[in-house]
Amino acid sequence: MQIRPYAFAPLLLSLVALILALLCVFAGSKRGYLENADLLTLNTSMLGRLSPNSSKSHSPFISSIESSIKGDINNLMADIAKELHIHDFYSAHILDYCEGFFTPSPVANITVHPSKNVTKCSNHSSSFHFDPAKAIQSELKPGLNLTDLNWPSKIQDGIQAVKLASNVMFVLYCIGIAAVGLALLGSIIGIVAAGRFGAMVNSMLAFIAFFSLMLASAISTGVIVKISNLVTKHGSDIGLAVTRGNRFIGMTCGAAPTSKVKMAKAAKLPSPTSP
Repeated sequence: MQIRPYAFAPLLLSLVALILALLCVFAGSKRGYLENADLLTLNTSMLGRLSPNSSKSHSPFISSIESSIKGDINNLMADIAKELHIHDFYSAHILDYCEGFFTPSPVANITVHPSKNVTKCSNHSSSFHFDPAKAIQSELKPGLNLTDLNWPSKIQDGIQAVKLASNVMFVLYCIGIAAVGLALLGSIIGIVAAGRFGAMVNSMLAFIAFFSLMLASAISTGVIVKISNLVTKHGSDIGLAVTRGNRFIGMTCGAAPTSKVKMAKAAKLPSPTSP
């Protein structure tokens, strides 16, 4: 049995692409597992508190909370979230969403840098689509609706508009992961065996992996940007903020190029020589 050292490169590249793609899909699937690798995070710690430049008016409920609070801005934010019965943030992932509170405080200053304390993650599902309005409404104080908080309909319309894209994104990740997994197996076989047919099949699998992961990365990035822009544009007036998942974007954008390099390596593997 002859070991082919040059076949180790496709093997390592397949392994890296597979790990990155799997991390993208399963990040946040349970508490404590890559919770910071989210698509985006909605900051609802000030939800319902209108900005000074807003043309809307406070709901009677929010006005009553503000008038009853005596203290600094940290206490104000904490008490609003507490009175609304909602969490400080909701982080969207591919399979589920997680929620929790900022510690030690939602407000950053010179000495305090808020960190996420995840308290719960939803049940993960292959058909999951993040619907923040539904998640928040399910937790709001009885008798209170999102309309009382001036929840923008354009945000909800935009989130529903990308539902199909989210489902397609998941399917593409699955195809890419399957193709990378098979290419990884082919690379392992290629270490000890040679053959033009095997090299051709491996190159084809690498192409499928690259194409699927590239499209999945493009769609996921597009969804993140679209929703983030909508929330920034229409949510700031009611105290709603958003943070893009730059760590997730980095992982998914790293998986596709790695599979492409793997494809090029597989295509350039030398053919076996006759004894």
